[in-house]
Amino acid sequence: MLRALDPDEPRPPLAYRVPWRVDSVYDRHPLITNAGPATLDFVRVLTVGPAGSALEEWGQMPPGDTAELCLCDADPDTTIVTLAWFRPQDGAEYLWKFVT
Repeated sequence: MLRALDPDEPRPPLAYRVPWRVDSVYDRHPLITNAGPATLDFVRVLTVGPAGSALEEWGQMPPGDTAELCLCDADPDTTIVTLAWFRPQDGAEYLWKFVT
């Protein structure tokens, strides 16, 4: 049901732009870059596909830092990559998924 907005009611936070850029420079080895303005904490990468799953812990990634993800044993049509990280600004954990 629709209702009028109360100007004094707290509003949800503004959207947060995903800080990642994925470049497919090398076949089966995408480069993942922190393209955002802030350092990201406790970065982890989970890959899931028919061949199984794998977890990599990348740790802290400052702005502009790039890591190479090896997907040699993954099926490029069905593998899902999930990036997980914490933002120092709010301490919240964020997740972003993409398909290779």
